Amino acid sequence: MSELRILVGVAGYAVLPRMAAGQSTDQFAAGLGETMLSRSGKLVQELTPKATSTPNTYSGLFGLGRFPFHTDLAHWPVPPRYLLLRCIRGYADIPTMILDGRAIVSEIGAELMGRALVRPRRPQCGEVRMLRLRDSAGADEIIRWDAEYLKPASYVGELAFSSIQSIVREATATPAVMVNDGDVVVIDNWRMLHARPAVAPNRRDRKLQRVYLRSLV
Repeated sequence: MSELRILVGVAGYAVLPRMAAGQSTDQFAAGLGETMLSRSGKLVQELTPKATSTPNTYSGLFGLGRFPFHTDLAHWPVPPRYLLLRCIRGYADIPTMILDGRAIVSEIGAELMGRALVRPRRPQCGEVRMLRLRDSAGADEIIRWDAEYLKPASYVGELAFSSIQSIVREATATPAVMVNDGDVVVIDNWRMLHARPAVAPNRRDRKLQRVYLRSLV
């Protein structure tokens, strides 16, 4: 597992074919590092394509259409560090698409990204907290992005927001393909953006499970 930490540290993500086969997702995730609960109190979250859903979710916003590039829970002051996706039923034509946020920072500029203030779309715990598109947690860098759940909160924030949207539209993403039960993708959520292609009606039985991790062993 220390090799996994090194691989994710270098590339920003890792694809682990069939690594979780024969194990429950919570068991497998616990072997990778320190897991954390989602806001709903669940450790393992089921991800299935839905034509309609509650409004304050990506399924509610986009249905079976393409999910845009984002980092998970970007509106949290400190988002989850790692994202584990485990395939239950997958398709080669619906990969998880991945972009390196460091390339975006390099193009826009670390100093400008660090001054770009944004705010959550909705108040969190009764307050609206200002966040930065490029932030820090100790010695580590946090790159946050979600054009749906974050809104610019300053002039520099508007500049950076517009620049990122243009870069993401033109960028060539890397597909992380999961087809078999037990295939796993681990993503550095402080660095990498991810997205989902549109889902055809005959692919609606696609199913992934998601777990957030604070650290990798």
